[in-house]
Amino acid sequence: MKRRRGLTAAVGAALVGAALMAFPAWPADAAVSQVAASSAICSSSSHPALAARLGRDIQAARRGRVSTVAVAVDDPGMGLVCWVNRFWHFDSASVVKVTILGALLRKAEDQHRYLTATEAARARLMITRSDNAAASALWAELGRSYLQHFLNVAGMTHTSLGPGGFWGLTQITANDQVVLLRLLLNGNAVLDPSSRSYALRLMAEVIPAQRWGVPAGAPTSLTVHVKNGWLPLATHGWRIHSIGCFTGHGGGYSIVVLTQDNPTMAYGIATIEAIARAINHDLNAAATSIVPPSQPFSSWETPDERIPATLDIPMRGAGASG
Repeated sequence: MKRRRGLTAAVGAALVGAALMAFPAWPADAAVSQVAASSAICSSSSHPALAARLGRDIQAARRGRVSTVAVAVDDPGMGLVCWVNRFWHFDSASVVKVTILGALLRKAEDQHRYLTATEAARARLMITRSDNAAASALWAELGRSYLQHFLNVAGMTHTSLGPGGFWGLTQITANDQVVLLRLLLNGNAVLDPSSRSYALRLMAEVIPAQRWGVPAGAPTSLTVHVKNGWLPLATHGWRIHSIGCFTGHGGGYSIVVLTQDNPTMAYGIATIEAIARAINHDLNAAATSIVPPSQPFSSWETPDERIPATLDIPMRGAGASG
């Protein structure tokens, strides 16, 4: 589907800082480590009781799991944020495809044009079916220089592009994934309204086999926009990630859960969904109809992207990259 450009690159670069909603002040990452008190995880000046309860419930959902996790919750309407291991780095797997889509849409805006039919077809395959060939083609066509430009104007300063064509080895953080989701949910100078609507629509149409993760426990009355990634490597086992926005009332909210050290894909999904159910329940306590836990699909346990075992690249685990 075609879409129109918005503000020029020059205006976008100049205004991005003003357009993005500032995160509330937060202590250093050590304060939200895995041994931190639950009260340190979430913050809300207007809803302190909710923040305290949410922090406790996130900690309870993580208890007993071997997964290494980073968690972010962002509800601007409630003035609420939660962070666990906010700046720890993880190999992105396919969640980076939302970043690729953002860069594609921004480039079309810069060039005062619609997406081409080929670009639109690849974008749809890349997001709704996590198609790797489509992602690789767009990654190559955009080029590293423009992809880095998008990270710069988006304010995703803690994200590092994967080497060569290995987009799945892009280093991401919970912090920067929330920055990206805020660009989709809120007016800003980086992506115009039609770009934001386009991206959210694709994320709402992800196929059922790939709609696990952060949707778990969300009210069925909300629209869920999700993108997941799953990738096993020799170090730190399965990387299982889920990022999503929830719209339908108020200004919407976002959840990011990044994990590694999972023995199987299903184990990582279970970790994410335990955390997501706690978050979605606390943010929507009155909901009577919710998204149930995922049922395994035959495609589970199949890597989303294959990284050659001989690739000579230092693997940065979450604990090492800090």
